[in-house]
Amino acid sequence: MNNPAARILFIEDDAEIRRFTKSSLDRDGFEVYDVGTIERGLIEAGTRRPDLAVLDLGLPDGDGVDFIKRLRTWSDIPILVLSARTAEQEKITALDAGADDYLMKPFGALELSARVRAHLRRRNATALAKGATLEFGEVKIDFNRRAVERNGARVHVTRIEYRLLTYLTAHPHRVMTHRQVLKSVWGPNHEQDTHYLRVYMTHLRKKVELDPAQPRHLLTETGIGYRFEP
Repeated sequence: MNNPAARILFIEDDAEIRRFTKSSLDRDGFEVYDVGTIERGLIEAGTRRPDLAVLDLGLPDGDGVDFIKRLRTWSDIPILVLSARTAEQEKITALDAGADDYLMKPFGALELSARVRAHLRRRNATALAKGATLEFGEVKIDFNRRAVERNGARVHVTRIEYRLLTYLTAHPHRVMTHRQVLKSVWGPNHEQDTHYLRVYMTHLRKKVELDPAQPRHLLTETGIGYRFEP
């Protein structure tokens, strides 16, 4: 069974292919965001935080390989290339840039869905291998359910708060700069928006810290960034 929460970013400039592919993936239960350019794709990747990207290489504002290289500077989501380019070197270039798979056009909808499911399964398996839960202080994060609990009670966190918390907890004892956090949580177009970060950190501390004014786990490195201490 497909994961109905899985978000797919589809980047393709051919309107007919985009409509057909989006419709097919929609029917399979995926949440699909479709765009026609590299720049729009990067913006959507930063704001939508998809679980997987499907990408054409021939785009009006550049080569899809450029999208792969730029996305790989801040995201490790699976990238599936759809392309009419048949030369072996074209495939090698895309894969070396960071793509995970390469499907030739014309392609079948069933094969595309099967490959998407396979990549999502592998990604989920990797996440589970790293640990399905994390506990610190009175807090427990359940990564399978994307849930946060404190003293056994469910804590409501927004999508951004959850991303921020899981990003910091993935790097214990390390100082993460404001720019690193903003780029990873909000995307590459928000690297200067430190006011967003301060506001969300304040809200998050109120939800997970025993004393938000004297935090024990989500610590500030003045003028630099933040550090998570389990």
